Amino acid sequence: MEEYGLIWHSDADGPYWDESACYTFSMAEIETIEAATGEVHRLYRAAGDRIANDPALLALCGIPDSYHPVVRAAWQSQVPALDYGRFDFAWDGSGAPKLLEFNCDTPTAMLETSIVQWYWKEEVFPAADQLNSLHEQLIARWQDIAHALPGRRVWFTHFGDAAHEDTITTTYMRDLAAQAGLETRAVLIDQIGIDAAGRILDQEDYLITALFKLYPWEWLAAEEFGERVLPRLLETIWLEPVWKMMWSNKAVLAVLWDMFPGHPNLLPASFDPARMTGDYVAKPVLAREGANIEIVSGGQVIARSGGEYSQASMVYQERYPLRDFGGGYPVLGSWTVGGNAAGLGIREDGLITGNRARFIPHIIED
Repeated sequence: MEEYGLIWHSDADGPYWDESACYTFSMAEIETIEAATGEVHRLYRAAGDRIANDPALLALCGIPDSYHPVVRAAWQSQVPALDYGRFDFAWDGSGAPKLLEFNCDTPTAMLETSIVQWYWKEEVFPAADQLNSLHEQLIARWQDIAHALPGRRVWFTHFGDAAHEDTITTTYMRDLAAQAGLETRAVLIDQIGIDAAGRILDQEDYLITALFKLYPWEWLAAEEFGERVLPRLLETIWLEPVWKMMWSNKAVLAVLWDMFPGHPNLLPASFDPARMTGDYVAKPVLAREGANIEIVSGGQVIARSGGEYSQASMVYQERYPLRDFGGGYPVLGSWTVGGNAAGLGIREDGLITGNRARFIPHIIED
């Protein structure tokens, strides 16, 4: 695993990469996941059109008032975007996969999905197939937007986390851009500065014209730096764009259900817990890695996760009865690039999928 860059494969509590078992899918099941991925991306596009033009919905999505104009402008002008992310689906193999949430601003589990489990499959199950074209599709996407990047140059930044997951993930994305023929440069998030004119600079005072960031927009918008760059924010090409704030929150789940009630790939969701007629999951509008979640069954909280995220704004989503296949409850992470299904990564955990979840590889066999 370390040879492939997955240096966070395990810790003192056990493995993160867990190849003691794998999930086997038929091609028909894979096609069901692919179809759900494309369809839900279409729903998000429609939700973006609605949210961008409604200040109340922008606020419900946790977007500060000062950011409303740039989010709307970025969406309407369709600034360059990788338009990639990971839909988390609940599915037991029957009926339709149900959307739990969309990780599309700073999605991780990318390296293990695209590289590590592919080499695992080639070594252990060489005759099998896998839902896995994320590597190739991201290179193609970089090539598609390269003409819009000044000088075909892009900077890459991230938060320096202790596990180095953000570092390696950003480095991997940088390598993909280089393979697409782009000039790449690195800068840590705390090395980015602002000149007297309000333009953003790297650690060597070069003007940053295009920036890939593995750093949440909601964090950036809440910081002094985020307010200072706001007047000239759209002069820089951000990857991903600021309009991703409309999708990278849980409020959009309630917006989607309001727009498409009864859709087979959606679970009922609301801002009002009184509208939940059965078991449900309470989620903060802005939170990550399964933090501050409660699962309510029969009127009682049966599972709760800790965390430091605000619970002032919550979304309530109907609970899907996850199935334990023998090692935990799986969540299917279906990757998309430009609306196309691109890869599948599966994580197992308890009733709440958190930062301690294990990554389980998969194969396709008919």
